[in-house]
Amino acid sequence: MDQKLAVIAIGGNSLIADKMHESIPDQYQAAKETSAHIADMIEQGWTVAIGHGNGPQVGFVLRRSEIANKVEGLHEVPLDVCEADTQGATGYALKQNLYNEFIKRGIDKAVSTAVTQVEVDRPDPAFRNPSKPIGTFMDAEKAASRREKEGWAVVEDAGRGWRRVVPSPLPKRVVEEPMIKQLAGQGMCVITVGGGGSKAIITNPPNITRALAGETGTTIVA
Repeated sequence: MDQKLAVIAIGGNSLIADKMHESIPDQYQAAKETSAHIADMIEQGWTVAIGHGNGPQVGFVLRRSEIANKVEGLHEVPLDVCEADTQGATGYALKQNLYNEFIKRGIDKAVSTAVTQVEVDRPDPAFRNPSKPIGTFMDAEKAASRREKEGWAVVEDAGRGWRRVVPSPLPKRVVEEPMIKQLAGQGMCVITVGGGGSKAIITNPPNITRALAGETGTTIVA
């Protein structure tokens, strides 16, 4: 029998009701409310694949990292790791709430969270002209130091200080797509491609390079 497959997109901002409800428990509650609606669809016979945004969540992780580095000298968390971190955390909140809904309704359904990578091209013009501001404001001296020592692209932002900017390259494919298709084909509820996936560059010979890890170019063998 053919399955009915629905692809659901959840905005990262939709998990934050307002400025007074940005905490992890608040986001968990928002995920709970969303999961009830998704469970309604599953109860009606749909197999679902769930994607979600992570813009504000990545911002929070970066901010914590920057504060910990400034106050305690702890290492900072690279952007691509922040992306993967928030894929896992948001997937965890959705998955746990879905399972709770399934228990209440007597639904026998497995849920999987897939932390995913999206292949991009190194020649993409976005790498030459990064434009997406992230992280906290810096003074000119710190911005210049980051640019010189860590290869950051930085811009002055409307007189409020300097910020890091990163590229937003066009995606070519989801690296884990075969696995996602297999899981969905088995009727599993899959939470995937959070925030569009962590950006990756496929090199020749085949290695996966962390596209947004900075100029150090750390490489992971595929």
